[in-house]
Amino acid sequence: MRNLQPTQPIGIFDSGVGGLTVARLIFSCFPAQEIIYFGDTAHVPYGSRSPQELIRFGDQIVSFLINLGVKIVIAACNTSSSVSLPFLQEKYDIPILGMVEPGVKAALQATRNKKVGVIATEATVNSGAYPRTMRFFDQEVEVFMQACPRFVPLVEAGKIKSPEARAAAAAYLKPLQKAKIDTLVLGCTHYPFLAPVIAEVLGPGVKLVDPAEETVKELATLLAEEEEAKNESTRPEHRFFASGAADSFYTIGRQFLGDLLFTVEQVSLNEEKKLPY
Repeated sequence: MRNLQPTQPIGIFDSGVGGLTVARLIFSCFPAQEIIYFGDTAHVPYGSRSPQELIRFGDQIVSFLINLGVKIVIAACNTSSSVSLPFLQEKYDIPILGMVEPGVKAALQATRNKKVGVIATEATVNSGAYPRTMRFFDQEVEVFMQACPRFVPLVEAGKIKSPEARAAAAAYLKPLQKAKIDTLVLGCTHYPFLAPVIAEVLGPGVKLVDPAEETVKELATLLAEEEEAKNESTRPEHRFFASGAADSFYTIGRQFLGDLLFTVEQVSLNEEKKLPY
């Protein structure tokens, strides 16, 4: 594995804007750390994609990020983490962090009745990654999976507090409420943007687990091992790329990132053309 350098950026990728939940945490915890973010908005949502497609997309994106000099890649997408992460970790010689195992460990620590719900994309549900990983650590845990295909399009459209979001949450969460879960894993990085609506539907008796928070803790361990400083006088220059329209990514990203100044470049990984926005 390569020697990591403090000045190298961290790469983050997701099917769209969902991975900004991870980016925001990194901005907060490591304000001097440069981020390169890739949102594969030309292919969003990932949930209905085949494993072959997800592996191909992940391979192209990680290669792109490595060519830009990143030292660590975070697959800030539970769908990619569930399907393509083993391939990517095998192929590339830099640390590639996923979302599933950190989320599983946090959920197992949080649950009291060993009834854990996971909401995720269809591809993540079909992969079986969450139940398989949970039972590896605790064979007594009951895992209740629920695909939520409407959630990602709602977040990508910025409709995180809309009546449509509340209706979708009520419908998707009803089976998990019947199962009497006490812990819910937000098994897609888009879903924390809907956390207030989800919490309102479930009530205070259910603990929400955001795998992004746990993944950033793993990142902190890697950065500590490299003896990197958290705070420096220089301001990092973050770079954002999207495979789809840059203007729509910018509009939604501005809603989620607040006062952070940033631009977005549209990139086709096949044609390698960049269109700055």
